[in-house]
Amino acid sequence: MKKLVIVAALALGSTGAFAKDPSVIRFGVDPTYAPFESKAPDGKLLGFDIDLGNAICAKLHAKCVWVESDFDGMIPALKARKFDGILSSMNVTEKRMREIDFSDKLYNAPSRLVAKKGSNLLPTAESLKGKRVGVVQGTIHEAYAKAHWEQQGVTVVQYQNQSRVYEDLQSGRLDATLQHAIEADVGFLKKPGGQGFAFAGPELQDPKTLGTGSAVGLRKEDAELKKSINGAIAAIIKDGTYKQIEQKYFSFNVY
Repeated sequence: MKKLVIVAALALGSTGAFAKDPSVIRFGVDPTYAPFESKAPDGKLLGFDIDLGNAICAKLHAKCVWVESDFDGMIPALKARKFDGILSSMNVTEKRMREIDFSDKLYNAPSRLVAKKGSNLLPTAESLKGKRVGVVQGTIHEAYAKAHWEQQGVTVVQYQNQSRVYEDLQSGRLDATLQHAIEADVGFLKKPGGQGFAFAGPELQDPKTLGTGSAVGLRKEDAELKKSINGAIAAIIKDGTYKQIEQKYFSFNVY
């Protein structure tokens, strides 16, 4: 989930086309989604997406530059050329593809509900009626909750980042949250703050709102950049780099 970007010195032409061999790639990232992307105490960005991006840049002999952004502002920022690609656990959906393009798939990240242990909640409108469910603005989870639950009496509460969602779940201001299962497991449930909480019900399935896997978000006009990134993704899968990075974070196949 990384992006190739051409710095001002290489200059984008009036048409916005990229140079054939960009020396810098700027990726937009929201570092509140461990293990995909987060911040170390010293402020350094780390995570699965960060390592994948650096590997893509290495194949393209480019320098990766990371630009932090709230997730709900990612697509507008991409279109405004604040960075060249979105590498931040963004799933490919029909709605997003009307605005931007995507690289080849990077991984699959199923979605699940999280609630207090013993709550007996399920990811259905019937079970969640009268409850408050937290989601991050601009995500597939917000889209799913609004499409399937909100009109059935479920209060969908939107947040700018995942950290705030978990804070309100812990405090009792939320009854449940909806997010990527891997992120919830590693970034919350296995940490001290996640004690007393668990997955509620099975994985959700809905390609229209939840998409078909995560990829690098790109501007529609940047065909050369897309071709370069797709080539780099294929290369790191073929030479085993992808598998090495995957095993660093997960004990199962996420591709």
